[in-house]
Amino acid sequence: MTAVPNVVELSQQLIRCPSITPIEGGALALLEQILTGLGFTCHRMTFSDEGIPDVENLYARLGNSGPNFCYAGHTDVVPVGDAAAWKVDPFGGEIIDDVLYGRGAVDMKGSIACFVTALASFLERRGSDFDGSISLLITGDEEDICINGTRKVLQWMAKQGETLNCCLVGEPTSNAQLGDMIKIGRRGSMNGKLTVHGTQGHTAYPQLADNPIHSLVQMLHAISTEPLDGGSEHFPPTSLQVTSIDVGNPVTNVIPADAKAMFNIRFNDLYSSKSVHEWVRERLDKAGGRYDLDFKVSGESFLSAPGPFSDLVAASVAEVMQQEPELGTTGGTSDARFIKDFCPVAELGLLNDTAHKVDEQVPLSDLKKLEAIYGGILEGYFKA
Repeated sequence: MTAVPNVVELSQQLIRCPSITPIEGGALALLEQILTGLGFTCHRMTFSDEGIPDVENLYARLGNSGPNFCYAGHTDVVPVGDAAAWKVDPFGGEIIDDVLYGRGAVDMKGSIACFVTALASFLERRGSDFDGSISLLITGDEEDICINGTRKVLQWMAKQGETLNCCLVGEPTSNAQLGDMIKIGRRGSMNGKLTVHGTQGHTAYPQLADNPIHSLVQMLHAISTEPLDGGSEHFPPTSLQVTSIDVGNPVTNVIPADAKAMFNIRFNDLYSSKSVHEWVRERLDKAGGRYDLDFKVSGESFLSAPGPFSDLVAASVAEVMQQEPELGTTGGTSDARFIKDFCPVAELGLLNDTAHKVDEQVPLSDLKKLEAIYGGILEGYFKA
């Protein structure tokens, strides 16, 4: 079995791969090399779609029998923003005072390193002495539009007869302390674009015009002041946030013809995107005015009900951290929204407070603790 770098070294090596979506940057190649050395059969696949960049992905599996335990993650990262604002090279993987800095440190190359090194230790102890298979599904487009990544890998797997029995997603889920939250579901997300139509005219003769801004203000008031719900057992209340209002009017004496606004809705399991759409339209119609409304759905809300798998993950967290984790559904979307159609899924990763920020960072101690948690999950799942 090929020697694997320790968790800190592997995290550094992954950070040093400049894999901004959709660029592979060497990260998948590095993982493929390590996993092949551990005995995994690796499948590198590139998916295409009209009008968007190709994306490289990796599916690796050790074993041919069930159950198949899968770890899912992504090596792509968001842009660094203003590189001059960083205290270090964003892709340098530099350590200062026992803290590792770099784009992807927590979202989510550090987590991938934790699982791979925990996996290597597990295999060193157990060899082939476990019933079932271990697989990794690593994509390169989670931070973008999520078309040529996990969704298509899962379609490929279905055609190959590959099945998953559970999936651990390594997204950064922790809030104040490592392991304080395990995600067992996610809110749905949809973006609305509202265009209100009026009649252009002179501000001195408003009776000859129809001001769409006035109607837009009333419409936004109608959808933003009344809560959709009070939350459910595992979800917080649905949230509607207005994100943009735009008229594009450079002068003060013209009533514009159109006014536009955008908003985002994060909805819980009391709604589907269809029922949210109906809720919004009902209130817009009641407010009055001529309008067009376009919706783009990023994902539906879902819940992987608490059960044996989430219990196993929680038990390993409690063993290492000496604290019981919360089962939650907060935060943005993740590729778990695709995987949940194939098997039970739980998400557990590093602290999310610096994800996507300047000076993204992770304490070395958290890497070692998460490695131990992941190791405990593997041991618990494949009990000797």
